[in-house]
Amino acid sequence: MPRLVTLAAAQLGPIQKAEGRDVAVGRMVRLMERAHQRGVEVVVFPELALTTFFPRWYEEDIAKADNWYEHAMPSNETAPLFEAAKKYGIGFHLGYAEKTPDGRRFNTAIYVHPSGEIVLKYRKIHLPGHKEYDPIRKVQHLEKRYFEVGDLGFPVIRAPVGQQEANIGMMICNDRRWPEAWRVMGLQQVEIVMLGYNTPSLNMDNRGFEAHHLRVEHSHLSIRAGCYQNACFGVGTAKGGTEDGHELFGHSIIVNPSGEIMAQATTWDDELITADCDLDTCTLGRTTIFNFAAHRRPEAYGRILEQVGSEAPKSWTPSR
Repeated sequence: MPRLVTLAAAQLGPIQKAEGRDVAVGRMVRLMERAHQRGVEVVVFPELALTTFFPRWYEEDIAKADNWYEHAMPSNETAPLFEAAKKYGIGFHLGYAEKTPDGRRFNTAIYVHPSGEIVLKYRKIHLPGHKEYDPIRKVQHLEKRYFEVGDLGFPVIRAPVGQQEANIGMMICNDRRWPEAWRVMGLQQVEIVMLGYNTPSLNMDNRGFEAHHLRVEHSHLSIRAGCYQNACFGVGTAKGGTEDGHELFGHSIIVNPSGEIMAQATTWDDELITADCDLDTCTLGRTTIFNFAAHRRPEAYGRILEQVGSEAPKSWTPSR
């Protein structure tokens, strides 16, 4: 019998700076209701799903940004999500800004079982952007200011998912562009990777040109390659639309272990896309081309762990 799980990417349209968490949570609950009607067992929401993407604004005093962080999970504001999960028997992935009791700040995601129990937590490791105000940029990208590098690694856990048990892992936004993140989870036989993102339609760095259409292409390429090279399903869920005057490109997707897109969002609004995923299809890649035990050669990969920045190679010199 196939190990079928029905997964959904619950894309969100823009969340404006003036809107409260009750607005975002209300929209997410409605998406969960729709997911229940379609027989979905797991819903994946985006990165920083409860608020606007606040790292686009600079605050000299970081404490003035505290209102964007969650201090407990669940909270009074997010309780309706947990209640909807119990009501409909649906697990969900949620991205949010976390402030710990000892004052640390992380870009965080959790997977919540339909019982309301938090099964897995991940904190974003590959933080893009910069820490200080950058006058060259049209729009700031201050994740390095507002978040610490995640301290939980890339954990994978075997847990109930719908009527099955599955090996699940998570990453957030920029992590998807780093093959090391996928491979660490692939080495743990991950079957479902849940990831949320908030990605602008334009590169605001202003230090070079990046064609508009390549923003989506590179996002999809990263997810498809990660799924193919690690024989897993990926659910990449975005925010889309014009948020406080800044465009996010959406294009949420669900990808299979062959790297094929099974479902894709076609709007910049709240949109639910679904796919029936047979977890047994992870086996082919894992036992053939990407049979790690048979084919990996860690002794040749030392540079990946020993080096952070790139280095120029030695110059060739002719022999005499």
